[in-house]
Amino acid sequence: MPANENGIIALINVDAATYDIISQCNLGGAELMMFKSGLELSQRWEKQGLQLKAIVSQSEVVAPMGIYLLETLRKQHNFPDVPFVLLVNNVTENTIRLCLQTGVADIFRFPLKKNRFEKRMSFLIANWNLLRKRKAKEAIKEYQIPLAKRLFDIFFSGLVLLCLSPFLLILIIIMKLESKGPIFYYSLRVGTGYKVFKFYKIRSMYVNADQRLKELKHLNQYAASDKVAPAQEIELNSLCDECVKNGTKCQQLMYADDKSWCERNYIKTRKALAENAFIKLKNDPRITRVGKIIRNTSIDELPQLWNVFIGDMSIVGNRPLPLYEAEKLTTDKYALRFMAPAGITGLWQVEKRGKGEMSSEERMMLDNSYALNHSFVYDIKLILKTIPALFQKENV
Repeated sequence: MPANENGIIALINVDAATYDIISQCNLGGAELMMFKSGLELSQRWEKQGLQLKAIVSQSEVVAPMGIYLLETLRKQHNFPDVPFVLLVNNVTENTIRLCLQTGVADIFRFPLKKNRFEKRMSFLIANWNLLRKRKAKEAIKEYQIPLAKRLFDIFFSGLVLLCLSPFLLILIIIMKLESKGPIFYYSLRVGTGYKVFKFYKIRSMYVNADQRLKELKHLNQYAASDKVAPAQEIELNSLCDECVKNGTKCQQLMYADDKSWCERNYIKTRKALAENAFIKLKNDPRITRVGKIIRNTSIDELPQLWNVFIGDMSIVGNRPLPLYEAEKLTTDKYALRFMAPAGITGLWQVEKRGKGEMSSEERMMLDNSYALNHSFVYDIKLILKTIPALFQKENV
Protein backbone atom coordinates (compact mmCIF):
# COMPACT_ATOMS: atom_id res chain seq x y z
CA MET A 1 0.00 0.00 0.00
CA PRO A 2 1.47 3.40 -0.94
CA ALA A 3 2.37 5.57 2.03
CA ASN A 4 -0.03 8.32 0.99
CA GLU A 5 -3.02 6.21 -0.23
CA ASN A 6 -5.16 7.62 2.57
CA GLY A 7 -3.80 11.10 2.07
CA ILE A 8 -1.34 13.39 3.80
CA ILE A 9 -1.88 15.69 6.77
CA ALA A 10 0.80 18.39 6.51
CA LEU A 11 2.19 19.58 9.85
CA ILE A 12 3.93 22.96 9.56
CA ASN A 13 6.30 24.23 12.24
CA VAL A 14 4.93 21.66 14.72
CA ASP A 15 7.18 20.90 17.71
CA ALA A 16 8.04 17.41 18.92
CA ALA A 17 5.63 17.39 21.89
CA THR A 18 2.69 18.41 19.72
CA TYR A 19 3.64 15.88 17.06
CA ASP A 20 3.54 13.10 19.69
CA ILE A 21 -0.03 14.06 20.61
CA ILE A 22 -1.22 14.25 17.00
CA SER A 23 0.46 10.96 16.10
CA GLN A 24 -1.68 9.22 18.73
CA CYS A 25 -4.91 10.38 17.05
CA ASN A 26 -6.96 8.20 14.73
CA LEU A 27 -7.25 10.37 11.61
CA GLY A 28 -8.51 7.83 9.12
CA GLY A 29 -5.12 6.38 8.31
CA ALA A 30 -3.78 9.64 6.87
CA GLU A 31 0.00 9.97 6.97
CA LEU A 32 1.54 12.77 9.04
CA MET A 33 4.25 14.68 7.21
CA MET A 34 6.38 17.41 8.81
CA PHE A 35 7.33 20.67 7.08
CA LYS A 36 9.39 23.58 8.37
CA SER A 37 7.46 26.19 6.38
CA GLY A 38 4.70 26.75 3.89
CA LEU A 39 7.32 27.17 1.16
CA GLU A 40 8.65 23.67 1.80
CA LEU A 41 5.10 22.28 1.67
CA SER A 42 4.42 24.05 -1.61
CA GLN A 43 7.64 22.79 -3.19
CA ARG A 44 7.07 19.19 -2.08
CA TRP A 45 3.48 19.31 -3.33
CA GLU A 46 4.58 20.52 -6.77
CA LYS A 47 7.34 17.91 -7.12
CA GLN A 48 5.65 14.87 -5.56
CA GLY A 49 1.94 15.55 -6.10
CA LEU A 50 1.08 15.03 -2.44
CA GLN A 51 -2.53 14.00 -1.80
CA LEU A 52 -3.25 16.55 0.92
CA LYS A 53 -6.15 15.98 3.28
CA ALA A 54 -5.48 18.81 5.75
CA ILE A 55 -2.87 21.37 6.83
CA VAL A 56 -2.03 21.98 10.49
CA SER A 57 0.19 24.99 11.28
CA GLN A 58 1.58 25.78 14.73
CA SER A 59 1.45 29.56 14.63
CA GLU A 60 -0.35 32.57 16.03
CA VAL A 61 -3.22 33.84 13.91
CA VAL A 62 -1.57 37.01 12.57
CA ALA A 63 1.85 35.66 11.68
CA PRO A 64 3.67 34.52 8.50
CA MET A 65 2.57 30.91 9.07
CA GLY A 66 -0.93 31.89 10.23
CA ILE A 67 -3.69 33.41 8.10
CA TYR A 68 -1.12 34.89 5.70
CA LEU A 69 0.15 31.41 4.83
CA LEU A 70 -3.43 30.38 4.03
CA GLU A 71 -3.85 33.38 1.72
CA THR A 72 -0.53 32.59 0.01
CA LEU A 73 -1.41 28.94 -0.59
CA ARG A 74 -4.79 29.90 -2.02
CA LYS A 75 -3.13 32.09 -4.63
CA GLN A 76 -0.97 29.20 -5.83
CA HIS A 77 -2.33 27.65 -9.01
CA ASN A 78 -4.27 24.41 -8.48
CA PHE A 79 -3.32 24.10 -4.80
CA PRO A 80 -5.90 21.78 -3.17
CA ASP A 81 -8.69 23.26 -1.05
CA VAL A 82 -8.31 21.36 2.24
CA PRO A 83 -8.97 22.21 5.92
CA PHE A 84 -6.41 24.67 7.28
CA VAL A 85 -6.06 24.46 11.07
CA LEU A 86 -4.05 26.60 13.49
CA LEU A 87 -2.47 25.59 16.80
CA VAL A 88 -2.09 28.76 18.88
CA ASN A 89 -1.03 29.92 22.33
CA ASN A 90 -3.53 32.78 22.53
CA VAL A 91 -6.90 33.53 20.98
CA THR A 92 -9.31 36.46 21.27
CA GLU A 93 -12.68 37.43 19.80
CA ASN A 94 -10.87 39.57 17.22
CA THR A 95 -8.62 36.74 16.03
CA ILE A 96 -11.54 34.32 15.91
CA ARG A 97 -13.33 36.83 13.68
CA LEU A 98 -10.26 37.10 11.45
CA CYS A 99 -10.09 33.32 11.12
CA LEU A 100 -13.74 33.11 10.12
CA GLN A 101 -13.21 35.84 7.52
CA THR A 102 -10.13 34.24 5.97
CA GLY A 103 -11.45 30.67 5.95
CA VAL A 104 -9.42 28.97 8.70
CA ALA A 105 -11.21 25.69 9.45
CA ASP A 106 -10.53 25.65 13.20
CA ILE A 107 -8.27 26.91 15.97
CA PHE A 108 -6.86 24.74 18.75
CA ARG A 109 -5.40 26.45 21.78
CA PHE A 110 -2.54 24.94 23.75
CA PRO A 111 -2.40 22.69 25.69
CA LEU A 112 -3.68 20.54 22.83
CA LYS A 113 -6.37 18.03 23.89
CA LYS A 114 -6.07 14.77 21.99
CA ASN A 115 -9.76 13.76 22.01
CA ARG A 116 -11.03 17.13 20.81
CA PHE A 117 -8.38 17.38 18.08
CA GLU A 118 -9.05 13.83 16.87
CA LYS A 119 -12.83 14.25 16.66
CA ARG A 120 -12.75 17.71 15.09
CA MET A 121 -10.06 16.91 12.50
CA SER A 122 -11.78 13.67 11.47
CA PHE A 123 -15.04 15.57 11.00
CA LEU A 124 -13.40 18.37 8.98
CA ILE A 125 -11.59 15.97 6.65
CA ALA A 126 -14.69 13.85 6.06
CA ASN A 127 -17.09 16.77 5.50
CA TRP A 128 -14.89 19.56 4.10
CA ASN A 129 -16.44 19.75 0.63
CA LEU A 130 -19.94 20.06 2.10
CA LEU A 131 -18.81 22.68 4.60
CA ARG A 132 -17.12 24.72 1.88
CA LYS A 133 -20.28 24.76 -0.25
CA ARG A 134 -22.31 26.10 2.68
CA LYS A 135 -19.78 28.84 3.41
CA ALA A 136 -19.12 29.85 -0.20
CA LYS A 137 -21.79 32.57 -0.21
CA GLU A 138 -20.54 33.96 3.12
CA ALA A 139 -16.85 34.12 2.18
CA ILE A 140 -15.26 37.51 2.83
CA LYS A 141 -12.56 38.72 0.47
CA GLU A 142 -9.29 40.15 1.72
CA TYR A 143 -9.28 43.88 2.42
CA GLN A 144 -9.25 46.21 -0.57
CA ILE A 145 -9.27 50.00 -0.48
CA PRO A 146 -12.84 51.21 -1.20
CA LEU A 147 -13.33 52.86 -4.60
CA ALA A 148 -14.07 56.35 -3.20
CA LYS A 149 -10.98 56.23 -1.00
CA ARG A 150 -8.81 54.95 -3.86
CA LEU A 151 -10.01 57.66 -6.28
CA PHE A 152 -9.32 60.30 -3.64
CA ASP A 153 -5.82 58.86 -3.06
CA ILE A 154 -4.95 58.98 -6.76
CA PHE A 155 -6.29 62.52 -7.24
CA PHE A 156 -4.75 63.96 -4.06
CA SER A 157 -1.32 62.32 -4.37
CA GLY A 158 -1.01 63.11 -8.08
CA LEU A 159 -2.00 66.76 -7.60
CA VAL A 160 0.41 67.32 -4.69
CA LEU A 161 3.33 65.68 -6.51
CA LEU A 162 2.72 67.86 -9.55
CA CYS A 163 2.44 71.10 -7.57
CA LEU A 164 5.49 70.43 -5.38
CA SER A 165 7.86 69.28 -8.12
CA PRO A 166 9.67 72.72 -8.33
CA PHE A 167 10.11 72.77 -4.56
CA LEU A 168 11.49 69.24 -4.57
CA LEU A 169 14.05 70.22 -7.19
CA ILE A 170 15.33 73.07 -4.99
CA LEU A 171 15.44 70.75 -1.97
CA ILE A 172 17.53 68.23 -3.90
CA ILE A 173 20.11 70.90 -4.73
CA ILE A 174 20.36 72.02 -1.07
CA MET A 175 20.75 68.44 0.17
CA LYS A 176 23.52 67.73 -2.34
CA LEU A 177 25.42 70.78 -1.05
CA GLU A 178 25.22 69.64 2.59
CA SER A 179 25.99 65.93 2.42
CA LYS A 180 26.89 63.19 -0.03
CA GLY A 181 24.60 60.32 -0.77
CA PRO A 182 21.32 59.54 -2.53
CA ILE A 183 18.36 61.91 -2.22
CA PHE A 184 15.74 59.22 -2.02
CA TYR A 185 15.87 55.82 -0.39
CA TYR A 186 13.48 53.01 0.31
CA SER A 187 13.10 50.45 3.02
CA LEU A 188 10.93 47.35 3.08
CA ARG A 189 7.77 47.95 5.09
CA VAL A 190 4.86 45.77 6.14
CA GLY A 191 1.38 47.09 5.38
CA THR A 192 -2.16 45.76 5.10
CA GLY A 193 -2.41 41.99 5.45
CA TYR A 194 1.31 41.77 6.25
CA LYS A 195 2.19 42.60 2.64
CA VAL A 196 5.76 43.85 2.14
CA PHE A 197 6.49 46.76 -0.22
CA LYS A 198 9.13 49.42 -0.97
CA PHE A 199 8.54 52.47 1.24
CA TYR A 200 10.05 55.69 -0.17
CA LYS A 201 11.37 58.69 1.80
CA ILE A 202 13.74 61.63 1.38
CA ARG A 203 17.06 60.96 3.09
CA SER A 204 17.29 62.94 6.32
CA MET A 205 20.31 61.14 7.84
CA TYR A 206 23.96 60.86 6.98
CA VAL A 207 24.96 57.86 4.88
CA ASN A 208 25.39 54.55 6.81
CA ALA A 209 23.26 55.86 9.70
CA ASP A 210 21.83 52.40 10.39
CA GLN A 211 25.30 51.14 11.36
CA ARG A 212 25.29 53.54 14.35
CA LEU A 213 21.94 52.35 15.70
CA LYS A 214 23.47 49.77 18.03
CA GLU A 215 25.79 52.25 19.76
CA LEU A 216 22.94 54.77 20.20
CA LYS A 217 20.26 52.41 21.51
CA HIS A 218 20.52 53.90 25.02
CA LEU A 219 18.69 56.92 23.58
CA ASN A 220 15.67 54.81 22.59
CA GLN A 221 12.53 56.44 24.00
CA TYR A 222 10.68 53.12 23.89
CA ALA A 223 13.42 51.12 25.65
CA ALA A 224 12.27 48.84 28.44
CA SER A 225 15.27 49.86 30.51
CA ASP A 226 18.01 52.48 30.26
CA LYS A 227 20.92 50.09 30.56
CA VAL A 228 21.75 46.72 29.06
CA ALA A 229 24.60 44.68 30.46
CA PRO A 230 27.48 44.30 27.97
CA ALA A 231 27.58 40.60 28.74
CA GLN A 232 24.17 40.26 27.10
CA GLU A 233 25.39 41.58 23.75
CA ILE A 234 25.40 38.96 20.99
CA GLU A 235 26.95 39.53 17.57
CA LEU A 236 24.28 38.60 15.02
CA ASN A 237 26.73 38.00 12.19
CA SER A 238 28.77 35.43 14.13
CA LEU A 239 28.24 31.68 14.09
CA CYS A 240 26.03 30.24 16.81
CA ASP A 241 27.47 27.78 19.32
CA GLU A 242 25.94 24.79 17.54
CA CYS A 243 27.51 25.64 14.17
CA VAL A 244 30.88 26.29 15.79
CA LYS A 245 30.69 22.92 17.53
CA ASN A 246 29.86 21.11 14.27
CA GLY A 247 32.52 23.04 12.34
CA THR A 248 30.09 24.09 9.59
CA LYS A 249 28.72 27.28 8.09
CA CYS A 250 25.48 28.61 9.54
CA GLN A 251 22.67 26.15 8.81
CA GLN A 252 19.83 28.45 9.97
CA LEU A 253 20.24 31.78 8.17
CA MET A 254 17.75 34.63 8.00
CA TYR A 255 17.77 37.13 5.16
CA ALA A 256 16.70 40.78 4.84
CA ASP A 257 17.65 42.82 1.79
CA ASP A 258 21.38 42.16 1.21
CA LYS A 259 22.11 41.03 4.78
CA SER A 260 21.97 37.66 6.48
CA TRP A 261 22.44 36.48 10.05
CA CYS A 262 22.04 33.43 12.25
CA GLU A 263 18.46 32.89 13.39
CA ARG A 264 19.57 31.21 16.61
CA ASN A 265 21.69 34.23 17.56
CA TYR A 266 18.87 36.55 16.54
CA ILE A 267 16.44 34.79 18.89
CA LYS A 268 18.99 34.88 21.73
CA THR A 269 19.54 38.59 21.17
CA ARG A 270 15.82 39.35 21.30
CA LYS A 271 15.44 37.54 24.60
CA ALA A 272 18.60 38.98 26.13
CA LEU A 273 17.96 42.61 25.27
CA ALA A 274 14.19 42.48 25.91
CA GLU A 275 13.69 45.30 23.45
CA ASN A 276 10.36 46.96 22.76
CA ALA A 277 8.77 46.83 19.31
CA PHE A 278 9.49 50.46 18.38
CA ILE A 279 12.73 52.39 18.09
CA LYS A 280 12.84 56.18 18.30
CA LEU A 281 15.87 58.25 19.32
CA LYS A 282 15.58 61.64 21.00
CA ASN A 283 17.86 64.32 19.45
CA ASP A 284 19.15 61.70 17.03
CA PRO A 285 22.78 62.67 16.05
CA ARG A 286 22.48 60.74 12.79
CA ILE A 287 20.17 63.40 11.30
CA THR A 288 21.53 66.16 9.03
CA ARG A 289 20.65 69.86 9.49
CA VAL A 290 18.35 69.81 6.49
CA GLY A 291 17.04 66.49 7.75
CA LYS A 292 15.86 68.03 11.02
CA ILE A 293 13.82 70.61 9.12
CA ILE A 294 12.22 68.19 6.69
CA ARG A 295 11.44 65.75 9.51
CA ASN A 296 9.79 68.35 11.77
CA THR A 297 7.65 69.48 8.84
CA SER A 298 7.18 65.94 7.49
CA ILE A 299 8.64 66.94 4.13
CA ASP A 300 10.68 63.72 4.17
CA GLU A 301 7.36 61.87 3.85
CA LEU A 302 6.49 63.41 0.47
CA PRO A 303 7.88 60.55 -1.69
CA GLN A 304 5.32 58.30 -0.01
CA LEU A 305 2.75 60.06 -2.18
CA TRP A 306 4.17 57.87 -4.93
CA ASN A 307 3.41 54.81 -2.77
CA VAL A 308 -0.13 56.13 -2.48
CA PHE A 309 -0.41 56.81 -6.21
CA ILE A 310 0.58 53.24 -7.15
CA GLY A 311 -1.64 51.68 -4.46
CA ASP A 312 0.81 50.42 -1.84
CA MET A 313 -0.64 52.82 0.72
CA SER A 314 -3.45 55.30 1.29
CA ILE A 315 -3.35 58.92 2.45
CA VAL A 316 -4.83 57.90 5.82
CA GLY A 317 -4.15 54.63 7.61
CA ASN A 318 -1.90 52.84 10.06
CA ARG A 319 1.78 53.50 9.45
CA PRO A 320 3.47 50.60 7.61
CA LEU A 321 6.15 49.11 9.84
CA PRO A 322 9.77 48.06 9.26
CA LEU A 323 10.23 44.30 9.13
CA TYR A 324 11.90 44.12 12.56
CA GLU A 325 8.95 45.96 14.16
CA ALA A 326 6.21 44.07 12.34
CA GLU A 327 7.80 40.76 13.30
CA LYS A 328 7.22 41.64 16.96
CA LEU A 329 3.57 42.57 16.44
CA THR A 330 2.20 39.25 15.22
CA THR A 331 0.56 38.32 18.52
CA ASP A 332 -3.22 38.23 18.81
CA LYS A 333 -3.28 41.35 20.99
CA TYR A 334 -2.36 43.60 18.05
CA ALA A 335 -3.90 41.62 15.18
CA LEU A 336 -6.30 44.33 14.04
CA ARG A 337 -3.67 46.96 13.14
CA PHE A 338 -2.67 44.93 10.06
CA MET A 339 -6.29 44.62 8.89
CA ALA A 340 -6.60 48.34 8.08
CA PRO A 341 -5.13 50.41 5.22
CA ALA A 342 -1.48 51.42 5.46
CA GLY A 343 -1.22 55.21 5.31
CA ILE A 344 0.93 58.33 5.45
CA THR A 345 -0.96 59.85 8.36
CA GLY A 346 -3.31 58.31 10.86
CA LEU A 347 -4.87 58.43 14.27
CA TRP A 348 -1.79 58.23 16.48
CA GLN A 349 0.13 60.83 14.47
CA VAL A 350 -2.69 63.35 14.97
CA GLU A 351 -3.53 62.48 18.58
CA LYS A 352 0.00 62.47 19.96
CA ARG A 353 2.02 64.86 17.84
CA GLY A 354 3.55 67.62 19.98
CA LYS A 355 2.06 66.23 23.20
CA GLY A 356 5.15 64.61 24.69
CA GLU A 357 6.42 61.08 24.72
CA MET A 358 4.20 58.17 23.75
CA SER A 359 4.65 54.57 24.79
CA SER A 360 4.64 51.79 22.22
CA GLU A 361 1.54 50.41 23.98
CA GLU A 362 -0.37 53.66 23.35
CA ARG A 363 0.74 53.71 19.76
CA MET A 364 -0.42 50.18 19.06
CA MET A 365 -3.76 50.69 20.80
CA LEU A 366 -4.45 53.74 18.62
CA ASP A 367 -3.59 51.64 15.54
CA ASN A 368 -6.13 49.04 16.63
CA SER A 369 -8.70 51.77 17.31
CA TYR A 370 -8.31 53.11 13.77
CA ALA A 371 -8.68 49.62 12.31
CA LEU A 372 -12.02 49.25 14.08
CA ASN A 373 -13.44 52.67 13.18
CA HIS A 374 -11.94 53.77 9.85
CA SER A 375 -14.18 55.11 7.09
CA PHE A 376 -13.86 57.64 4.27
CA VAL A 377 -15.55 60.40 6.33
CA TYR A 378 -13.35 59.60 9.33
CA ASP A 379 -10.28 59.79 7.07
CA ILE A 380 -11.23 63.28 5.86
CA LYS A 381 -11.50 64.45 9.48
CA LEU A 382 -8.03 63.07 10.23
CA ILE A 383 -6.59 64.81 7.17
CA LEU A 384 -7.98 68.16 8.39
CA LYS A 385 -6.46 67.54 11.83
CA THR A 386 -3.11 66.58 10.29
CA ILE A 387 -2.50 70.02 8.73
CA PRO A 388 -2.01 71.91 12.06
CA ALA A 389 -0.24 68.88 13.54
CA LEU A 390 2.50 69.12 10.90
CA PHE A 391 3.85 72.32 12.51
CA GLN A 392 4.31 70.83 15.99
CA LYS A 393 7.91 70.36 17.13
CA GLU A 394 7.60 66.70 17.96
CA ASN A 395 8.14 64.54 14.92
CA VAL A 396 6.61 61.11 14.91
